[in-house]
Amino acid sequence: MSKVCLEKINKVFDGRIQAVCDVDLEVKEGETMVLLGPSGAGKSTILRLIAGLENATSGDIYLNDELVNNKEPRERDVAMVFQHYSLYPHMTVFENMGFALKMQRTPKELIAEKVLHTAKMLEIEDLLERKPYQLSGGQRQRAALGKVIVREPKVFLFDEPLSNLDQMLRKTARKQIKEILKKLGATAVYVTHDHREARVLADKVCVLNFGRIQQVGTYDEIRQTPVNEFVAGFFCEE
Repeated sequence: MSKVCLEKINKVFDGRIQAVCDVDLEVKEGETMVLLGPSGAGKSTILRLIAGLENATSGDIYLNDELVNNKEPRERDVAMVFQHYSLYPHMTVFENMGFALKMQRTPKELIAEKVLHTAKMLEIEDLLERKPYQLSGGQRQRAALGKVIVREPKVFLFDEPLSNLDQMLRKTARKQIKEILKKLGATAVYVTHDHREARVLADKVCVLNFGRIQQVGTYDEIRQTPVNEFVAGFFCEE
């Protein structure tokens, strides 16, 4: 796994819309950092910058002390889980989970071993021959997570992956994600506007508003000692 470091990151769209402003942030190896804030706070933009799906207007991004500003997404060895599950509808769960390994020309035996191991971890081994339309929302979410885990990326990036689930499934899924990340010793950056997800998942929380970091700390630290009126008001909405 790898640590993530953002130094003086700015992102301006169309030469006038500043989505991210002077962001300095470090995510330690094996840590889950939750980016928390309202819509338009810059959370997903920061995630896309780390992934290489967007280029920073200025500033530097390091993965494990390596500058990656000019590296393509596939060269950064990060994996992203989106709101929409990104499962290929014509493939089985097994084929979806093993697809990236197949593209890397991984031997079939090793693909099968990795997929089965991950499926057992996620408790979906009995779903491997099904296609996405045959799965419930919670099952699709776990299959999408499995598709990422088998790659063994340096960093996991989550863009509100539970937003399509009902409250009961979300409660179960966030506990499961936390357990899996800890079991893997994974470094993760997780975007949400949901306080409950932040409380359950985060080692550290980064509160954002209008592209600027307002406060970084543990969930309890921020809730008990907010640094400004915005943070206090945002946590009062819990």
